[in-house]
Amino acid sequence: MEFFHSDLARLVRRARDAYRLRQGGRLLRSQDKALSDLGDCRTGAMGGHRYRCTGCDTSFWVYHACANRACPACHGRRMRAWFEKRQAQLLPCGYFHLVATVPEPIRAAFLADQKTLYGLFMQTVAHSVMDLARDERFVGATPAILMVLHTWTGQLHYHPHVHLLVSAGGISEDSQHWREPKNKDFLVPVKALSGRIRRRFAEELKRLKPDLYASLPPETWTKGWNTFCKPYGQGAEVVLRYLARYVFRTAITNARIVDMQDEHITFRYKDRATSRWRHCRLHDFEFLDRFLRHVLPKGFHKVRYYGLWHHSQRARQQALRLLQIARREPEHTPTQLAGLSPEAEALAAGDEPQARGTDFKPACPRCGCEQVIHLEELKRSIDARRTRAGP
Repeated sequence: MEFFHSDLARLVRRARDAYRLRQGGRLLRSQDKALSDLGDCRTGAMGGHRYRCTGCDTSFWVYHACANRACPACHGRRMRAWFEKRQAQLLPCGYFHLVATVPEPIRAAFLADQKTLYGLFMQTVAHSVMDLARDERFVGATPAILMVLHTWTGQLHYHPHVHLLVSAGGISEDSQHWREPKNKDFLVPVKALSGRIRRRFAEELKRLKPDLYASLPPETWTKGWNTFCKPYGQGAEVVLRYLARYVFRTAITNARIVDMQDEHITFRYKDRATSRWRHCRLHDFEFLDRFLRHVLPKGFHKVRYYGLWHHSQRARQQALRLLQIARREPEHTPTQLAGLSPEAEALAAGDEPQARGTDFKPACPRCGCEQVIHLEELKRSIDARRTRAGP
């Protein structure tokens, strides 16, 4: 079978009405909104602008993007702005990649109360890492931590886990010294970290939600939790590669969709055991079931900062500058984001005309001419405005 890039929006449009009927009102508002936004993305329902090319006299429409964070076709401009902001915070040191996974016995509870338990898990992991990093046996300082929540596997099964980028070093408690790990290939002991995460999470869950805590299998608090940590590399380029790979990833991208026929979708995924690409074929409804599990609740932040990168640590960030720890190499421009994956480069080059109005002048899709005239504006439909308005 030959690969071609199908559009996730096309599948959503063809299946969402029947899928909603099948669900019978069981969809969360965030999930229902994702169906509306992704299906309407860059269509007349979202509104747009019509232009005429002065070169070939072709008239064409440019429709607005949905800007839903679950949409794989949006966020190009936001991504560039986010990169620029992060570059100012990069430290010229090594980094570690750490992953912590929610154990299987309590995943159903996470799915039922996502906002509370995701947030609690992320906070627990971050503070456990910082506690061990501050131990004089390991780093003896507070590191910088960027954390990203992911909830999926390659086949879109529910598998909540967090990826952390942790600086291989930090600033001492008196803000006078930069300290690095005793061993450049070792940050903290993962077995001790797993145990600390498990105990801290159990204590906080018992305090916040005693009934939920009592309902969970007892072995949850006795078996090991899966955590691993490995050196990620040195310098700003390493950080940019990390950000491109993890921060901007959605549950599935258009590039992974292989075929959409006969009410089925076929997509490819990487088998981690063999490092080979395989195909998964699902009915439209089963695909949407899996996909919508990864739509996060409204207002939930899947990217968070701790330690030296937390907003409350600005005084220490200034101390880093005074210690000449802050990076000195020339900043990358938005078109020089070295090390990005092809998907991230495509995102960075993406356009979001919804925020540009008549000042934005696209190139003619027929001849490529950039001399175009704005003719008219199409307002967003009432239904699309309603889904974007929130509760």
